[in-house]
Amino acid sequence: MNIQLDLFENKVEFFEAYDLKTLQKQIDDQITNNQALLLDVSSVSYQAVFNPNLGKMLYSAAVHFKLKK
Repeated sequence: MNIQLDLFENKVEFFEAYDLKTLQKQIDDQITNNQALLLDVSSVSYQAVFNPNLGKMLYSAAVHFKLKK
């Protein structure tokens, strides 16, 4: 039986929350998890949109992770 392990070179993850503190905690937790996979943050993109049904802002982020070099 052969087992082959490949490293992720790129990974993009998306996060959503109704407040920035929660969004930042989600991102920080995932950064810690991805460090075990030898991934560093390459870029972060934030967006915000108003949700009229709830009367709140919905914040989202796309985080691009790249292999540590």
